[in-house]
Parts: sequence; structure tokens; C-alpha cells
Amino acid sequence: MTVEPAPARAAHGPGRGVEAETVDSGYLEKRQLRGGTAGWVLLAGLGVAAVISGDYAGWNFGLEQGGFGGLLIAVVLMAVMYSAMVFGLAELGSALPTAGGGYTFARRALGPWGGYATGVAVLIEYAIAPAAIATFIGAYVESLGLFGITDGWWVYLVAYGLFIGIHLLGVGEALKVMLVIAAVAVAGLVLYLVGAVPAFDAANLTDIAPTDAASASEFLPFGLMGIWAAFPFAIWFFLAVECVPLASEEARDPARSLPRGIVAAMGLLLVLAVLMLVFTAGAGGAEAMSTSGNPPVEALEVAGAASGLTTVINYAGLVGLVASFFSIIYAYSRQTFALSRAGYLPRALSVTNSRKAPVLALLVPGAIGFALSLTGQGAMLLNMAVFGATVSYVLMMVSHIVLRRREPDLPRPYRTPGGTVTTGVALVLAAAAVLATFLVDPVAAAWTLVAYAVFIGYFALYSRHHLVASAPEEEFALLAAAEEDVR
Repeated sequence: MTVEPAPARAAHGPGRGVEAETVDSGYLEKRQLRGGTAGWVLLAGLGVAAVISGDYAGWNFGLEQGGFGGLLIAVVLMAVMYSAMVFGLAELGSALPTAGGGYTFARRALGPWGGYATGVAVLIEYAIAPAAIATFIGAYVESLGLFGITDGWWVYLVAYGLFIGIHLLGVGEALKVMLVIAAVAVAGLVLYLVGAVPAFDAANLTDIAPTDAASASEFLPFGLMGIWAAFPFAIWFFLAVECVPLASEEARDPARSLPRGIVAAMGLLLVLAVLMLVFTAGAGGAEAMSTSGNPPVEALEVAGAASGLTTVINYAGLVGLVASFFSIIYAYSRQTFALSRAGYLPRALSVTNSRKAPVLALLVPGAIGFALSLTGQGAMLLNMAVFGATVSYVLMMVSHIVLRRREPDLPRPYRTPGGTVTTGVALVLAAAAVLATFLVDPVAAAWTLVAYAVFIGYFALYSRHHLVASAPEEEFALLAAAEEDVR
């Protein structure tokens, strides 16, 4: 590969002092994904699979922060945030369909600094979330007595090795496997609800005794502040649905299939979130569920359900965890691929194999995630992932608002209902969610902020001088800059 320095040029939008280099045609030929692979059903399956584990475990710890009332209000607010954000992302994805997802949108709107800051926040979310999920998988495998395993790290290693291996076979194979796993996990939730609904008792929803917090009551036992503290756990019902735009380059007719896929996924997730919160707390009791590692199974046990049903749900929960683990591996690989292809991260990370799968973009974040999973601190890792996610949400919603105002004539096959008012609501709620991560676990949030700063330092000191001029995201920005010059 030959690389020739190009003259420094002003970035489109905020942020200057970057330099791009020209590369030979072989550079992009080695960094090609397989296009036309995924229709809207597979894209919807990707969105549901990424999130589905959150219905089985993780959200319930919000009961310990806000009680049923606090978590319910938090879920409603986060549902509003995600719904508004999904509409915004559907528009951005249809207008700028590349593998960079949120990074691409912010690169166009906020320049290279804003694009990189967004992409890194997304990458932190997707690199850490599988590590958290791996610890939950290990706990499930151990509790089920599978293979006589009593030490989780073997499970983490097998999970990473197996599912990264499937992704290396190519996106078509991976997304089809993902869809099947997600369907099984959803079927497990439906079966669980069949058992939980008859056991529902409204008194169980408010069985957490009110504390001495301001405004505390039976409905809000931890007061109004409990609502805010429950935000990160309410997010677990929806976390990572925003990964769907990362499949843009591999989708069939992304301008149509991407909006349909992400909106369909969000619709299903909204229904499941409400049903799981209400009927799990109503069947098992809010207090008992607030510390449960496996709330569906424990709720059924409290309700006296047949042991055969609880066993099936236990296995379905494991399938749900696998579905999210598997799909978020896809997400982190595509975000790494896009940042690397454009020169923001080391370029070797974006080289693809003969099946058009980005090898090192799968392996390197996977190795980092495996190392993090060895801490066994699933709750801490969950909060770290939420911090990265919410920071990216703020930047992506700012990007939507900026592009609507700066480039009103940008072709948008799909337009967000409500326009910038919709994404403005998501922006405000996302900013509140960022702060909530410090309420729940300030140490985890602080460590994530340190990692974020290290990535920004890498860009400031090195990669901003070595961007790739012919990367799709850079070409989008150059085209926008040229159009502004003409005007």
C-alpha cells in the first residue's frame, strides 16, 4: 500500500487541525464488507437480539434504587428517549448508510473530533457490554450445572471463541444464527409470561418499605431521586438497539430496510419491557426481585410454578444472554472496522478476510472484553457500558439536530416524526442518563471516563494527522464541505 500525505484541510463543521492521506485502490479493496445481505427482518432481529438479555436480568436491580414506582417511571422515560432516538437514527441511517453508524452521523455534523468522540463512546459501550453479559452467562451455566462447570472463566473463553468464530464465517451466516437465537429467547419470555400472569398480585408491586428519603411513599419508596437512580437499569431494557445502523453497508436497500428494521425492533422491545417489569414484580414481589440474579425463574418459584416450567425458562434465559452477547460482538466489530478504515484507529483493524468479515476488529475488542469479564463484576461492567452508550446518545442526537438545520436539503428517504423536537427530547433525557451513571456507581463511571480520555488522547496526538481521505465517512464530509463552498 502506498500512502501519500495530503495537504492539511479544514474539517467540515467544528474541529480543525486534522490531516488526511490518500491511499491506493488496494487499501479499500482489502476492507470490503458483504453488501446486500440483510433485509429488514434480519435487521430487526439484530436489534432485538442485542437487547433481549436485558429482559431476563439486569433491569431488576433498578427496583433496589427506585422501587417499583421509581423504576416504572424511569422505564417510561427511557422508553421515550429510545423511541425518539430510534426515529432520529432511522433518518440518519437512511441518509448516510455506512458501517460507521453514530460515528458517521456525528462526523458529518460535528467534524472529525465530534465523529471520533461519538464512535469511541459507542465502541466503549459495545466492547464492555459483552464482558458484562459473559459474566451473566457464566452464572447461568454454573447454576444450571451444565458440563460440571464451577468456574466462570472457562465459559467466558468458550463464549468469545465460539461466537467470534461464527462471525468470522461472514455476516449472512451470523445474522441468520442471530435471528434464530433471538426468536427462541422471545418465545421463552412469552412462555414465562404465560406462567407469571396468573400469579400477579398488585400488592407485590409495592412491598418495598418506604425509606426516609424526601417524597418517599409506597409507590416511590426511595423518593423522587430514586427515579433518576433507576435510569441506568431502565436502559437495560433497550440498550444496544441503536446498533442496527451499523449494518447499513451490509443491508439490502438500506434507505428502506434500516428504518423498518430498527422501528420494528423497538416496538417489540417496548411491549416486552412493560410486561416483564409489571408481571415479574407482580408475581415475585418487588423486594425479592430487586436483588435477584435470575428474576423470571425466581418469580415463578415464588409463585409456585411447576419445576419443569422454571427449568425451561432458565434455559431460555441463557439463550437470551447468548443472543445479546452474539449480536453485540457484531456491533463492536463494525464500529471498530469503520473507525479503523478511516484512520481514526490503527488501520490493520479493518482488514477483512475472504468472507468479508473484519478479522482483527472482531478479535482485538473480543480479547479486551474477555480480560474485563475475568473481573466477574457484571453490575459494574453494565454501568460502564451504559455510560459509554448515553454519551453517544447525546452526541448522536446533537448530530441529528445540527444536520437538520445545517443541511435541510440532504436527501432523507425517511424523516423523523416531529423532527428536531423529537430528537431534542431524546437529547435531554440522554444527558440526564449520563449523570445518573455517576449516581449509581461513580467509580465505574469515572474509570470509563478515564478510558474515554485515553482514546481522545490517541486521536489528539496521532490519528488526527493520519486520516484516510477516501474512506466513505471522510468523502461524505468532503462532499458536504464542497456543497457549502458552492453556496
